[in-house]
Amino acid sequence: MLGRRKPPVSPRRILLAHHLLLGDTLMLTPLLAKLRACHPNATIVMTTPKAIAPLYQHLPYGAICMPYDPRDGGTLKMLLDTGRFDLAIVPGDNRYSWLALAAGARWIVAFAGDRPAYKNWPVDRLVPYPSQPAAWGDMVSELIDGLPPAPYKPEDWPAPDCLPFAVPAQPYCVLHVGASTVLKLWSPEKWRALAESLTKCGLQVAWSGGPGEQRIVDEIDPDKKHLSFAGQLDLAQLWHLLAHARLLVCPDTGAAHLGRIVGIPTVTLFGPGSPVLCGAGEFWRNSPYRAVTVEDFPCRDQRVLFRRTIGWVRRCGRSQRECATVGACMDGIQVADVRRAIEELGIRE
Repeated sequence: MLGRRKPPVSPRRILLAHHLLLGDTLMLTPLLAKLRACHPNATIVMTTPKAIAPLYQHLPYGAICMPYDPRDGGTLKMLLDTGRFDLAIVPGDNRYSWLALAAGARWIVAFAGDRPAYKNWPVDRLVPYPSQPAAWGDMVSELIDGLPPAPYKPEDWPAPDCLPFAVPAQPYCVLHVGASTVLKLWSPEKWRALAESLTKCGLQVAWSGGPGEQRIVDEIDPDKKHLSFAGQLDLAQLWHLLAHARLLVCPDTGAAHLGRIVGIPTVTLFGPGSPVLCGAGEFWRNSPYRAVTVEDFPCRDQRVLFRRTIGWVRRCGRSQRECATVGACMDGIQVADVRRAIEELGIRE
């Protein structure tokens, strides 16, 4: 730690320094909301991966998004050229405390416990993780002092512009079937059964997935009974696909968090992930959202988050090679469980 520095009383320029995936980035929203409430006149700048930046086009909470890629020196120069910062917050990997230092941050705050230790050297204030279970979005908002942010409202985040595409005829639902790991995939026969159930509710089904995930849709729907947008939309287009839908069902992946931002009724299927860490928490408590999981699944037993050990955490970050029961935690989720959650959100046959 640098030492001999003083925290700013009224920071005029604030930096959020990270390079997180989509879901983790969107879960920083409670921190953005709290920063804006506590510092209404400050300039807030947040780094994000390039693909995510368009979602922040219209400055939610007045935050300026800076596309950043550690492998692209041009994005570093763009950040450094904006000027120095009074306060920098590093919500994930503390290696980005060095980025904050390079950007001239006069005071740097991050979570304690990251390793190796050199990641923490530029940090002025190390904040311990909470001792009680909480959603990660609520946890990161505690990196700064002040009252909790007001609950999220979809109007707090203006929709980004997007290239035109053919939106399905109303009413429709989106089944986003892809995920960051095969261990989060639900079985094709269960997706087919859910799709059949939703058509009986009067909803057209639209499959969704990320780049390269049309193959997952092909396995689920080989006869192409339903529309597929898998691999065809960028994130701004996916926003608009969700915005006009009646329902989103998906694994614990970035699309689930985008659903909460957009405000669409969302059902998230949790296998290896934690419905506590990645759930609605306090900030999204008014959102139409349900989590479906197998409670206390035995191998959801790892207690590590961003390389920090936390006693109350229960999750699994194993690879496919390390998993002794590949897909068992997702296989335990039954179609009836998902239908029940959908009915709780007001959608019935």
